Amino acid sequence: MSASTRNEIGGMLRTGEACRILYVSGNTLRRWNKLGIINAYRVGPRGDRRFRLEDVNALLAEEIRYNSGFGGK
Repeated sequence: MSASTRNEIGGMLRTGEACRILYVSGNTLRRWNKLGIINAYRVGPRGDRRFRLEDVNALLAEEIRYNSGFGGK
């Protein structure tokens, strides 16, 4: 991932950036965070969410394994 798409705060992804990687809406990503599916880190005075690229990639890999029949129900 290029430096221009990674946030300056410790290489964290903004909500929109994580959504584009996961192909989900912002509401879905925020709901997943609330449900504990993916961790978000709050930054700044507004408490904006940031997501670690490693966490986003792990969730994406888990979804791929599940949908391919390797590790799913």
